[in-house]
Amino acid sequence: MTNTSLAINHVGFLTPGNYRDDNPYEGLENTLQLLEFGEKLGFDSGWVRQRHLEHGISSAGVFLAAATQRTSRIQLGTAVIQIGYESPYRLAEDLSTVDVLSRGRLNIGLSAGTPAHAALLGPRVFDGDWKEYDLSHTRVIRFADNLRGEFLADPQTFIATPGGPQRPRLQPHAEGLVNRIWYGGGSLRSVGWAGQNGFNLMIGNVTAGENTDDFYEAQGHQLDAYHHNLDGLFRRVSLGRVIVPTDSADAATRKKYADYAASRHERTLKPQGERRTLFPKDLVGTSEQILEQLFNDPIVARVGELRLELPYEFQQHEYQQILSDFISHIAPEIGWGNQPVRISAGARR
Repeated sequence: MTNTSLAINHVGFLTPGNYRDDNPYEGLENTLQLLEFGEKLGFDSGWVRQRHLEHGISSAGVFLAAATQRTSRIQLGTAVIQIGYESPYRLAEDLSTVDVLSRGRLNIGLSAGTPAHAALLGPRVFDGDWKEYDLSHTRVIRFADNLRGEFLADPQTFIATPGGPQRPRLQPHAEGLVNRIWYGGGSLRSVGWAGQNGFNLMIGNVTAGENTDDFYEAQGHQLDAYHHNLDGLFRRVSLGRVIVPTDSADAATRKKYADYAASRHERTLKPQGERRTLFPKDLVGTSEQILEQLFNDPIVARVGELRLELPYEFQQHEYQQILSDFISHIAPEIGWGNQPVRISAGARR
């Protein structure tokens, strides 16, 4: 069944990190366990969302610091941090610390622009009128510059520390972390900017419908724009798709998955809202059915990294079943070379 036109060499998953309002510990602990589970299965990376005012991970850096102590091999990532609410310097300090704790396994996904819930959070985050703050791509550039580890001021400038004089620069310095910045792009402008500035690119299950109503055509144009602006520079591209294999699920769970996909089908039929947002169909079914759809996805054929975007509000054992079925039945057929580890989807710590 292997299709030689697909050459996926890296598989990851994005977990929503949900929890109940009355028991956030349980949900956060389950997410840590899911990262451990994914590592045991052989996934190359595990990513977490950062969401504000929701029952989800509100501080990806703090959460992934804990994850560094529960995993040893899997790459860890943020998808994505809205940098509008962040200090480019303090965020760089925090994430450099996480990367050092992980021994170089951190990937940083970012987005710019006006962040979600700005009308509610702006007055609490910013001093003065938040609408006057620069929320542009410039904040991403400032963040990246901080990660480079360049010394501040001239060579004769030293600061006094308990350990003696030292030249000032951001600490700890995480060698190579600046090359693991990803920009979450969903429009021609954003992906072009990411390419011009040499950032890795994350694209996913949502995109802007610019000059077309076809999701795949729009995303293809974005990839063209990104590579054009890279001007020959090598960078990583990660593609996200909602993938829910049903192979080892019981009948009730298969129906739940089918109902989930059906509830989201209407949004795939035409552009949504003033921004003409486009969505593809969720890939729900047997591994053979999903593989057929992946082979026909023109964007999958153009990337080397595939990221499962796990649905919201599923149960822990369902996430484990989805990851197990994908790594066992789908990943080897799309070019992924690691040998899957056989672990029961119902395994517990």
